[in-house]
Amino acid sequence: MSVLAWVSVAVFLVAYALIATEKVHRVAAALGGAGIMLLIHATKGEAAFFSRHAGIDWNVIFLLLGMMIIVGVLKQTGVFEYLAIWAAKRARGRPFRLMVLLVLITAVASALLDNVTTVLLVAPVTFLVCERLAVNPVPFLIAEAMASNIGGAATLVGDPPNIIIASRGGLTFNDFLAHMAPMVIVLTAVFVGLCWLMFGRSFRYDPERAESVMALDEREAIADRRLLWQSLAVLALVMAAFVLHPVLHYEPSVVALLGAGVLVAATKVTTEEAIAEVEWPTLVFFAGLFVMVGALVETGVIKELSRAAVSVTSGQPEATALGLLGVSAALSAIVDNIPYVATMSPIVEQLVQANGGHDVLWWALAFGADLGGNATAVGAAANVVVLGIAARNGTPISFWQFTKYGLIVTAVTVALVAPYLWLRYLL
Repeated sequence: MSVLAWVSVAVFLVAYALIATEKVHRVAAALGGAGIMLLIHATKGEAAFFSRHAGIDWNVIFLLLGMMIIVGVLKQTGVFEYLAIWAAKRARGRPFRLMVLLVLITAVASALLDNVTTVLLVAPVTFLVCERLAVNPVPFLIAEAMASNIGGAATLVGDPPNIIIASRGGLTFNDFLAHMAPMVIVLTAVFVGLCWLMFGRSFRYDPERAESVMALDEREAIADRRLLWQSLAVLALVMAAFVLHPVLHYEPSVVALLGAGVLVAATKVTTEEAIAEVEWPTLVFFAGLFVMVGALVETGVIKELSRAAVSVTSGQPEATALGLLGVSAALSAIVDNIPYVATMSPIVEQLVQANGGHDVLWWALAFGADLGGNATAVGAAANVVVLGIAARNGTPISFWQFTKYGLIVTAVTVALVAPYLWLRYLL
């Protein structure tokens, strides 16, 4: 690699260390790293702001912005309070039952929507229900972020890397259902068990709190029924457009922005009220992170890492598939999995052709990238969004608080996928 590439790696590692140790605010670390990358010409303004594969992913930024506005309007209707009481009553006030319920809802919803949208909708409910039961919301939020990444792996639209893989590999929505979804169901069940080991034994059941929750009438929580129906109608249209993306060909970001615009224009909600719930620090953090990772793409660092990892397998399908799974999980824990998959997919395409059309390599890439995002607090977009929401609500989650659980979940889920790939495709 060139000197510039090594300097880029050094800048990225320093910024990442600052984010991980929380010596400086993560937004300041990301923006500082992005600024240095531009200063040393590791990436240029044109690439940073306009490149599809090595710049800021505006689809992610504006998808988040649109959905944050929609969620902000929904919050004014009281619907999250309604859902919080409903969920607590279904769980009979028992914290772990509640966690299982929220985890399953998050995983299923993430398979139908993108996982970021799901956590934006579930997180407000989590805060309210935890407040009712007087339990710490942090374990719930961590579990939901991880469930969204696991559930999102099941379908083509659940996680952005899957869309890239489908486009490059000529794979369909049904292909993902047939090859990814069965294992995702198993992983979700295993994850529920891990939640019990990691969090469940620390929960304390409070009979008095549970009894008070059971006595509540969730219907009384609705503050504005007209606004609620308007918001739900717009949200339903937005979700339908997400699912119908292969037919409509509208980017999720466009759909979210249109939905937010219609909701603000058609209701009595003011612009100031609509944008009050937008997590601006989270959006800026993403922009800085995209620029830094884009610099690694521009200088050829990610491509060299990918090629080196594949070369050690000597082109054998078995070793290549399992190696690709492990490397993708490891790298997706450190850098955003979207640019990683965008860089790696042309290499995998060549390997698939060289190995007689072995689609197992595509599934290894998808599983590794999707599940690897659970390993660290910055490994996936859903994780970053959850951390931003937690900080805004006065219960910050540190990098290591998330990562110490994420490493366990990633290790277990990836270890389970390896024999699945071996038995189904390679034996």
